[in-house]
Amino acid sequence: MALSAHRGEILHFLSDPATDGEQAVEHLEDGILLIEDGYIKGLAEAEKIVEQLPAEVELFHHKESILVPGFLDTHIHYPQCEIIAAYGTQLLDWLETHTFPAEHRFSESAYAESVADFFLDELILNGTTTALVFGTVHPQSVDAFFQAAEARNLRMICGKVMMDRNAPDFLQDTPASSYDDSQSLIERWHNKGRLGYAVTPRFAPTSSPQQLEMAAKLLGEHSDVHLHTHLSENTRECEWVAELYPESKNYLDVYDKFGLLGRRSVFAHGIHLSEGEWCRLKQTDSTIAHCPTSNLFIGSGLFTYQNALDHGVKVGLGTDVGGGDSFSILRTINEAYKVQQLNGYNLSAFQSLYLATLGGAKALDLESCIGNFCVGKEADFIVLDYQATPLIEFRMKHCKDVKEKLFVLEMLGDDRAVRETWIMGQRLK
Repeated sequence: MALSAHRGEILHFLSDPATDGEQAVEHLEDGILLIEDGYIKGLAEAEKIVEQLPAEVELFHHKESILVPGFLDTHIHYPQCEIIAAYGTQLLDWLETHTFPAEHRFSESAYAESVADFFLDELILNGTTTALVFGTVHPQSVDAFFQAAEARNLRMICGKVMMDRNAPDFLQDTPASSYDDSQSLIERWHNKGRLGYAVTPRFAPTSSPQQLEMAAKLLGEHSDVHLHTHLSENTRECEWVAELYPESKNYLDVYDKFGLLGRRSVFAHGIHLSEGEWCRLKQTDSTIAHCPTSNLFIGSGLFTYQNALDHGVKVGLGTDVGGGDSFSILRTINEAYKVQQLNGYNLSAFQSLYLATLGGAKALDLESCIGNFCVGKEADFIVLDYQATPLIEFRMKHCKDVKEKLFVLEMLGDDRAVRETWIMGQRLK
């Protein structure tokens, strides 16, 4: 039995602050997080249990910092590491100019393996402990990713891109091959340790109706896999979808007609949605991944979080690397705050952190195992450093409470603010 105790300031969420206010927040100024064999065994005020800890317990004292659950990234592309911060295009040009040429190289297993290693190490560096990840059309890209994630004991979800039209020939599959390849990957990796599979049609323009039928077939045969795709990111994209699928009421209806909406369906972006689409997302318990750094960087538009709140639609945060220009969830929160300011909504420090932790876990239907410090959950957590930079350290001296300190970390922080990353009770950073 491996038993450890982590002492310091601790904060996590029991529910959504948007609906339950500060009753949703559990904050211990001096607490102990107890971990046994990689799982949360208990959480309490330090003064109540420190004298009762067994002599063999390894005690870690985290000073000038705060412990929070590990971050969740609900939309990111691991094959786009090499094109992060690429200049001068919007979505459809971005794909042709930057994305498709970069993804071509993932037919080489050795290259995919090297990028997967770099990508996962970068996530750990930034405190991201779980992510929903795009591979490429090549099955070997997903094998490489899962091998690297398994070696680090990470809870990760990934899928092979399904794409049979409106893309270069070297990146196209067929409805039949996309089904067969996905089926093999599911059998090989889904629910192996902490790994999960996502059926991954890139987006409606690059999948024929026949391929979307195959995606639905996979979901029907494997009820606990995820569906991961894009939705209403760019106005030109939305117009193109309307041309390609004139029989559909709207963009979401394209996916809906094929039975792709549901509790484990995650749609990245959702910027240009109608009232009917918001209602249908709620009815089907589907999720939007909000990707503010990407939406700003490639000029897609401003996501209206208030619409999601009004309709009760689940939302997670996504970096959307490489359209997004940072792996950091803290940087993503920074941009989300600014986007919502432009929309007339003040995104609070607590609400932001909720979206990055328990909210993200709910968005991925994983709140039974990660997202907060409830007993029995997997011990993925991070230590955020109140002295990470001279500016942060200086600013902290003028903060009144934990809410203000959190907001400073969210606005000024990046990978430097993540002092440590722990996976199943083991320190990886």
